Amino acid sequence: MSTFREPQVIQLSSEAVARATAFASAVVSTVNYRDSDQIIKQKIQDDHFVSKLGEEAVRFVFERRDCKIEGPDYTIYSGKQKSWDADLKINDLEVAVKTQRRSAAKRYGLSWTFQDSPERRDPILDLPEAWVCLVVFEDLKDGFECVVYPLRKIKQLIFEAPRLSRLVGKKQAVYLETLQKHKVFE
Repeated sequence: MSTFREPQVIQLSSEAVARATAFASAVVSTVNYRDSDQIIKQKIQDDHFVSKLGEEAVRFVFERRDCKIEGPDYTIYSGKQKSWDADLKINDLEVAVKTQRRSAAKRYGLSWTFQDSPERRDPILDLPEAWVCLVVFEDLKDGFECVVYPLRKIKQLIFEAPRLSRLVGKKQAVYLETLQKHKVFE
């Protein structure tokens, strides 16, 4: 697969933003995140919006490299139909995408979280060979710019407890500064 070594900066199209907006609006009423103490509908909607922006950014980066892409999936699933399937397939390689807003990073450090509570655990945490792509949505700039970091396997990431105390025991976090300190992206 044609990949990259340096983070890629891209501008999302208005069509990609519109797809993410419509999806986030439609999906918010179909999810229940009480196990994460997340009941604020606007926050849930925004999380889905930002997630889809990240998926669109990764899709764009790999399409420019002439890769075959499946996804993002904009189907609205209900209840038991929801799954932990990969966000994208890049040349048939399953890839999870995690996206963080730059504004949130200013408060908590640039990080990406993975669900890890007794009620819900992201299965990717048990798949050391699984691929993930980390993305930053540059929401402090005009437009819809994203920074896409190179693909990494779960076993290459360094997981820590979240710095936000209410998320401890519910999520695991990957902090960019730790990855840089340990030269994960070199």
